[in-house]
Amino acid sequence: MPVILITGADGQLGSEIKIAALKYYGYDFIFTDINDLDITSSEDVSHFISENRPDWIVNCAAWNNVDKAESEAAAAMMLNGTAVKNIAESIAGSDRSFIHISSDYVFDGTSSIPYTEDDVTAPVTGYGKSKLAGEKAALIHNRSMVIRTSWLYSAHGNNFVKTILRKGREAGLLRVVFDQTGTPTWAADLADTIMNIISSVIRNRVAFNAGIYHFSNEGVCSWYDLAVAVIEEAGLNCRVEPIRSAEFASAAQRPAYSVLDKTKIKENYNIEIAHWRSSLKKCIKQISS
Repeated sequence: MPVILITGADGQLGSEIKIAALKYYGYDFIFTDINDLDITSSEDVSHFISENRPDWIVNCAAWNNVDKAESEAAAAMMLNGTAVKNIAESIAGSDRSFIHISSDYVFDGTSSIPYTEDDVTAPVTGYGKSKLAGEKAALIHNRSMVIRTSWLYSAHGNNFVKTILRKGREAGLLRVVFDQTGTPTWAADLADTIMNIISSVIRNRVAFNAGIYHFSNEGVCSWYDLAVAVIEEAGLNCRVEPIRSAEFASAAQRPAYSVLDKTKIKENYNIEIAHWRSSLKKCIKQISS
């Protein structure tokens, strides 16, 4: 029975993988978070992997506070970089497969066309630099797959969609930036994709192709567009006003453009990806039920 280890299992993506895993039989899932496994400790990681002998490791653990990463760069690097290195080094040379989740923040956001996996990385924030360090660390192992994603949201944890829902119920007016463009990603869709890839490889439907991949939902929008869609889907009586990024103070610079090209993952793993608006509708229904 294949053993699948999920780290960061209590976060947005990890929580969705727990749900997605219910549809898969014949696999032994090990869900861990900080209280079960401290991945920033190389000794703990090495011991846990040697004791549990996972065939697959999916690392969903991450430091995701973009602004705090500016003032707490060492802590962000520890979880987003060093911890990934601990996992990769503990399985290097083995036939174990490793899937690590990265971010659109590894790019500088100055492009005007969707970023491909081959585009030059140039992070401009502490968070982005820590995520790039994690990518490089993951690829130490020859059976590592790095999946970059963007604008992740779900019914779990804290995220932009839940913030807009909360504020939209409390206020009559929200001001949201319109000059940052990207693509929202429903964590449930990413979780389903990860499980689809793992299952397809195990059942020999597709070959495991290591390297870097991009995944987000289809389509493009601004944060303003997303906020308007959230308010509309939830049926809230709240007006959304577009503002420039310069009017919204933040410690870390946000990428002006972070649309990801998903051609590679779709072609390599026969993945179909839903449009962001249809996935948003499902998520809001889930949150409201």
